[in-house]
Amino acid sequence: MPTDVPGVILAGGQAMRMGGGDKGLLVLGDGVILDHVIARLAPQVGALALNANGDPARFARFGLPVLADPLPGHGGPLVGVLAGLDWAAGKGADRVVSVAADTPFFPRDLVARLQAAAEGMAHPLVLAATPRGAEKTKSMSRGGHVRHPTLGLWPVALRHDLRAALEGGLRKVVLWTEAHGGREALFEEADAFFNVNTPADLACAQRRAAGA
Repeated sequence: MPTDVPGVILAGGQAMRMGGGDKGLLVLGDGVILDHVIARLAPQVGALALNANGDPARFARFGLPVLADPLPGHGGPLVGVLAGLDWAAGKGADRVVSVAADTPFFPRDLVARLQAAAEGMAHPLVLAATPRGAEKTKSMSRGGHVRHPTLGLWPVALRHDLRAALEGGLRKVVLWTEAHGGREALFEEADAFFNVNTPADLACAQRRAAGA
Protein backbone atom coordinates (compact mmCIF):
# COMPACT_ATOMS: atom_id res chain seq x y z
CA MET A 1 0.00 0.00 0.00
CA PRO A 2 1.45 3.42 -0.88
CA THR A 3 2.78 5.65 1.89
CA ASP A 4 3.82 9.28 1.94
CA VAL A 5 7.46 8.28 2.39
CA PRO A 6 9.52 9.32 -0.65
CA GLY A 7 11.91 6.84 -2.22
CA VAL A 8 15.24 7.26 -3.99
CA ILE A 9 16.90 4.74 -6.31
CA LEU A 10 20.69 4.81 -5.98
CA ALA A 11 22.22 4.56 -9.45
CA GLY A 12 25.49 6.39 -8.97
CA GLY A 13 27.83 3.38 -8.94
CA GLN A 14 30.56 3.00 -11.56
CA ALA A 15 29.77 -0.67 -12.37
CA MET A 16 33.43 -1.57 -12.87
CA ARG A 17 32.77 -5.32 -12.78
CA MET A 18 30.27 -4.89 -15.61
CA GLY A 19 32.71 -2.89 -17.71
CA GLY A 20 31.37 0.50 -16.66
CA GLY A 21 28.15 2.32 -17.49
CA ASP A 22 24.74 2.19 -15.85
CA LYS A 23 23.80 -1.21 -14.48
CA GLY A 24 20.20 -0.07 -14.17
CA LEU A 25 20.00 0.29 -17.96
CA LEU A 26 21.04 -3.29 -18.68
CA VAL A 27 18.35 -5.34 -20.40
CA LEU A 28 16.35 -7.58 -18.09
CA GLY A 29 13.28 -9.39 -19.36
CA ASP A 30 11.07 -7.09 -21.42
CA GLY A 31 12.77 -3.94 -20.14
CA VAL A 32 15.86 -2.91 -18.21
CA ILE A 33 16.78 -3.47 -14.57
CA LEU A 34 15.46 -0.04 -13.60
CA ASP A 35 12.02 -0.93 -14.96
CA HIS A 36 11.86 -3.78 -12.44
CA VAL A 37 13.16 -1.62 -9.58
CA ILE A 38 10.67 1.16 -10.30
CA ALA A 39 7.77 -1.28 -10.66
CA ARG A 40 8.50 -2.66 -7.19
CA LEU A 41 9.20 0.59 -5.38
CA ALA A 42 6.71 3.05 -6.92
CA PRO A 43 3.61 1.43 -5.34
CA GLN A 44 5.29 1.57 -1.92
CA VAL A 45 6.19 5.28 -1.81
CA GLY A 46 4.58 8.67 -2.19
CA ALA A 47 7.20 10.11 -4.56
CA LEU A 48 10.18 8.66 -6.37
CA ALA A 49 13.53 10.01 -7.60
CA LEU A 50 16.70 8.63 -9.13
CA ASN A 51 20.20 9.43 -7.85
CA ALA A 52 22.72 9.46 -10.71
CA ASN A 53 25.51 11.62 -12.07
CA GLY A 54 26.29 12.67 -15.64
CA ASP A 55 23.75 13.54 -18.29
CA PRO A 56 20.26 12.99 -16.84
CA ALA A 57 18.78 12.71 -20.33
CA ARG A 58 19.69 9.02 -20.47
CA PHE A 59 17.01 8.41 -17.84
CA ALA A 60 14.37 10.67 -19.41
CA ARG A 61 12.01 7.86 -20.38
CA PHE A 62 11.41 7.00 -16.72
CA GLY A 63 9.93 10.44 -15.99
CA LEU A 64 11.65 10.75 -12.61
CA PRO A 65 13.63 13.58 -11.03
CA VAL A 66 17.35 12.82 -11.36
CA LEU A 67 19.39 13.89 -8.33
CA ALA A 68 23.13 14.36 -8.78
CA ASP A 69 25.49 13.65 -5.90
CA PRO A 70 25.68 16.77 -3.70
CA LEU A 71 29.40 16.25 -3.00
CA PRO A 72 32.24 15.87 -5.54
CA GLY A 73 34.07 12.64 -6.30
CA HIS A 74 32.75 9.10 -6.00
CA GLY A 75 31.84 8.95 -2.33
CA GLY A 76 29.78 5.78 -2.45
CA PRO A 77 26.14 5.12 -1.65
CA LEU A 78 25.97 7.43 1.36
CA VAL A 79 26.43 10.43 -0.93
CA GLY A 80 23.43 9.22 -2.93
CA VAL A 81 21.49 8.82 0.31
CA LEU A 82 22.37 12.43 1.15
CA ALA A 83 21.02 13.53 -2.24
CA GLY A 84 17.78 11.72 -1.40
CA LEU A 85 17.61 13.28 2.05
CA ASP A 86 18.05 16.80 0.66
CA TRP A 87 15.33 16.12 -1.91
CA ALA A 88 13.01 14.67 0.74
CA ALA A 89 13.61 17.70 2.97
CA GLY A 90 12.46 19.94 0.14
CA LYS A 91 9.23 17.94 -0.01
CA GLY A 92 8.65 18.35 3.74
CA ALA A 93 9.25 14.66 4.47
CA ASP A 94 10.96 13.46 7.64
CA ARG A 95 12.48 10.32 6.10
CA VAL A 96 13.39 8.70 2.79
CA VAL A 97 13.77 5.09 1.73
CA SER A 98 16.60 4.00 -0.55
CA VAL A 99 17.04 1.03 -2.86
CA ALA A 100 19.81 0.13 -5.30
CA ALA A 101 19.37 0.37 -9.07
CA ASP A 102 20.95 -3.08 -9.49
CA THR A 103 18.66 -4.95 -7.05
CA PRO A 104 15.54 -5.84 -9.05
CA PHE A 105 13.84 -8.41 -6.80
CA PHE A 106 13.55 -6.72 -3.40
CA PRO A 107 10.33 -7.36 -1.43
CA ARG A 108 7.14 -5.60 -2.42
CA ASP A 109 6.57 -4.76 1.25
CA LEU A 110 10.10 -3.43 1.84
CA VAL A 111 9.00 0.03 2.92
CA ALA A 112 6.33 -1.21 5.32
CA ARG A 113 8.79 -3.53 7.03
CA LEU A 114 11.48 -0.86 7.30
CA GLN A 115 8.90 1.49 8.80
CA ALA A 116 7.75 -1.13 11.28
CA ALA A 117 11.34 -1.69 12.43
CA ALA A 118 11.74 2.07 12.95
CA GLU A 119 8.73 2.37 15.24
CA GLY A 120 9.55 4.40 18.34
CA MET A 121 12.82 5.82 16.99
CA ALA A 122 13.35 9.56 17.30
CA HIS A 123 15.29 9.38 14.02
CA PRO A 124 14.12 6.48 11.81
CA LEU A 125 17.33 4.78 10.68
CA VAL A 126 16.98 1.16 9.53
CA LEU A 127 18.96 -1.08 7.18
CA ALA A 128 17.54 -4.17 5.51
CA ALA A 129 19.22 -7.40 6.63
CA THR A 130 19.03 -11.09 5.84
CA PRO A 131 20.15 -14.21 7.74
CA ARG A 132 23.83 -15.00 7.51
CA GLY A 133 24.51 -17.07 4.40
CA ALA A 134 26.58 -17.08 1.27
CA GLU A 135 26.97 -13.31 0.85
CA LYS A 136 30.37 -12.95 2.48
CA THR A 137 31.12 -9.55 0.97
CA LYS A 138 28.31 -7.76 2.79
CA SER A 139 28.65 -6.16 6.19
CA MET A 140 27.84 -8.44 9.11
CA SER A 141 26.03 -7.09 12.15
CA ARG A 142 26.94 -8.13 15.65
CA GLY A 143 24.03 -10.57 15.48
CA GLY A 144 25.52 -12.24 12.42
CA HIS A 145 22.98 -10.90 9.94
CA VAL A 146 23.97 -9.69 6.49
CA ARG A 147 23.26 -5.97 6.19
CA HIS A 148 22.33 -4.41 2.85
CA PRO A 149 23.43 -0.80 3.22
CA THR A 150 21.87 0.52 0.02
CA LEU A 151 18.38 -0.54 1.12
CA GLY A 152 17.26 1.40 4.13
CA LEU A 153 15.20 4.07 5.81
CA TRP A 154 16.98 7.35 6.54
CA PRO A 155 16.06 10.37 8.74
CA VAL A 156 15.97 13.81 7.15
CA ALA A 157 16.84 15.36 10.52
CA LEU A 158 20.34 13.87 10.36
CA ARG A 159 21.21 14.99 6.84
CA HIS A 160 23.51 17.79 8.01
CA ASP A 161 25.32 15.35 10.28
CA LEU A 162 25.72 12.95 7.36
CA ARG A 163 27.03 15.72 5.11
CA ALA A 164 29.64 16.69 7.72
CA ALA A 165 30.67 13.04 8.15
CA LEU A 166 31.08 12.58 4.40
CA GLU A 167 33.07 15.78 4.09
CA GLY A 168 35.26 14.41 6.86
CA GLY A 169 36.04 11.30 4.82
CA LEU A 170 33.42 8.78 6.02
CA ARG A 171 32.58 6.17 3.41
CA LYS A 172 31.39 3.06 5.27
CA VAL A 173 27.62 3.12 5.71
CA VAL A 174 27.43 1.01 8.87
CA LEU A 175 29.90 3.19 10.77
CA TRP A 176 27.48 6.07 10.46
CA THR A 177 24.31 4.07 11.11
CA GLU A 178 25.77 2.41 14.21
CA ALA A 179 26.91 5.79 15.54
CA HIS A 180 23.28 6.94 15.42
CA GLY A 181 21.66 3.85 16.88
CA GLY A 182 20.54 2.38 13.58
CA ARG A 183 18.44 -0.78 13.57
CA GLU A 184 17.98 -3.71 11.21
CA ALA A 185 14.82 -4.99 9.55
CA LEU A 186 15.37 -8.71 9.14
CA PHE A 187 14.05 -10.32 5.95
CA GLU A 188 14.09 -14.12 6.02
CA GLU A 189 14.14 -14.35 2.21
CA ALA A 190 17.88 -14.92 1.75
CA ASP A 191 17.89 -13.94 -1.94
CA ALA A 192 15.53 -10.97 -1.64
CA PHE A 193 18.36 -8.50 -2.19
CA PHE A 194 20.17 -10.27 -5.01
CA ASN A 195 22.07 -7.65 -6.97
CA VAL A 196 23.66 -7.60 -10.39
CA ASN A 197 27.41 -7.04 -10.12
CA THR A 198 28.82 -9.25 -12.87
CA PRO A 199 27.76 -10.72 -16.24
CA ALA A 200 27.10 -14.01 -14.43
CA ASP A 201 24.76 -12.20 -12.05
CA LEU A 202 22.92 -10.68 -14.99
CA ALA A 203 22.46 -14.12 -16.55
CA CYS A 204 21.06 -15.36 -13.23
CA ALA A 205 18.71 -12.37 -13.06
CA GLN A 206 17.51 -13.10 -16.59
CA ARG A 207 16.60 -16.66 -15.58
CA ARG A 208 14.86 -15.40 -12.46
CA ALA A 209 12.90 -12.75 -14.37
CA ALA A 210 11.81 -15.41 -16.84
CA GLY A 211 10.64 -17.65 -14.01
CA ALA A 212 13.19 -20.32 -14.86
